[in-house]
Amino acid sequence: MNTTQDQSIGRFEFVMLMAAMFATTAFSIDAMLPGMREIASEITPDAPARAAWVLTAFVGGLGFGTFFAGPLSDAYGRKTAIYAGTFIYILAAAFAWLTHSLEWMLVARFVQGIGAAGPRIVSLAIIRDLYQGREMARIVSFAMTLFILVPAIAPAMGAGIIALAGWRSIFGAFILFSVITVFWLGVRLKEPLPRAARRPIRLNLLFSAIGEMARHAGVRRAIIVQTLVMAMLFATLTMIQPIYDVGYGAADTFHWYFGGIALLSASASLLNARIVVRVGMQAVVTWTLGCQVVLSSILLALLWNDSSSHFYIFLVWQLFLFCQAGLTVGNLNAIAMEPMGHIAGMAASVVGSVSTVVAAMIASPIGLLFDGTPRPLMGSIIVLGIAAIFMMRDINAATKA
Repeated sequence: MNTTQDQSIGRFEFVMLMAAMFATTAFSIDAMLPGMREIASEITPDAPARAAWVLTAFVGGLGFGTFFAGPLSDAYGRKTAIYAGTFIYILAAAFAWLTHSLEWMLVARFVQGIGAAGPRIVSLAIIRDLYQGREMARIVSFAMTLFILVPAIAPAMGAGIIALAGWRSIFGAFILFSVITVFWLGVRLKEPLPRAARRPIRLNLLFSAIGEMARHAGVRRAIIVQTLVMAMLFATLTMIQPIYDVGYGAADTFHWYFGGIALLSASASLLNARIVVRVGMQAVVTWTLGCQVVLSSILLALLWNDSSSHFYIFLVWQLFLFCQAGLTVGNLNAIAMEPMGHIAGMAASVVGSVSTVVAAMIASPIGLLFDGTPRPLMGSIIVLGIAAIFMMRDINAATKA
C-alpha cells in the first residue's frame, strides 16, 4: 500500500532524496579513484599497491555497519538511525582528512563505511515502509536512475578537486555532501516508522528475524543472487583502473570513460522502472543475467587472442555490466524484502550486509587473477552469472511459498 499521502514530500522529491542517500556510498568510493596514485605516493610510497586498501577498508566497514543500521532504525526510528550514521561518517571523514598514517587512514575509512551504512540501508527500509511489491521496485529503479549520476560524475569531480586542492580535500567534499543530504532529510521527510511499529533491540528478536529470512526460500535465494551480482560489480571496480592503465594505457582519461559509461547506464534503471510492473521482477533479473552471460562469452572470445587492440569492445562490455546493476539490484531487494515488511529494517540490514561482505570476499581473489588484460574479469563474470541464473530458476515459486 502506498502511504506517501501521509508525507508532505512529493514523490519526485522523495525519489531524489532516496537517491542522494544511496549515493553516499558511491560518492565515497568513486570520487577517490582518480587519486589512487597520489594517495599511494604520500601514505604508502614503499608499497603502492596497498593504496587500494583505502577502498576495501570502506567497503568492509560498510558491510559491518549494514548489519546494525537496520535494527537500530527498527528500534529508534528511520531518521534517528540516519542521523547517527551521518554523524559517524562526518567524524571519520574529518579524521581521514587529517591523518598521515596509512594504518589510521584505514581505520578512519572503515569507520566511515560504518557511518555510510545508515543512509544506504535505512533509505531502503524507508521505501519499504511507504511502498511494497512491484511499486517498491519501481521507486527503487527511479532512485537508482538518479543515483547513477553520482558515480558518473564522481571520478571527474574527484579529479577536479585533486587538481585544485589536493587529494585530501576530497574528504571535505564527503562532509559537505552528507551535511546537505541529512539537512534535506530532516526538513522534508516525516518519520515513516510510528512508535507503535518499532521493535526493541533484543538478541532473541534479532536472531528470530535472521532465522525467519533464512527459512524463507525466496528471500534466501534473492540474497544469494544479489550477492553474486554485487560480486560482479566489486570485482570490476577492483580491476577497472588497472585494466585501463596497464591493459589499454588510458589511465589519464579513465575518469571520463568511467563517468560517461556510468551516465549511459542510468538508462537501465529507467527502463526497469517502466517495465518491471508489467513484466515482473524475476523475469527482468533472469533475462538480464542471461544476456550478461551470452554477451560476456561473445566478447571474451573476441578478446581472447588480442585484448590490447579491442578497447571499445571492452567499453561495450563495461557498459552492459553497469546496466545490469540497474536491472537487477532494485528488483532483488524488492523480492527479498517483500515478505519481510514487518521487519523491514532488519531485512534491509541482512540483505545489505550479507551481499556486501560476501561479495567482497568473492571479488577479492578475482582481483588477484589480473594479468594485464580484461580476460580474467570477463571469465569470472560468466561463472558468477551462470551461478546466479541457476539460483533464479525457482525463485518465483519460492517467494509464493
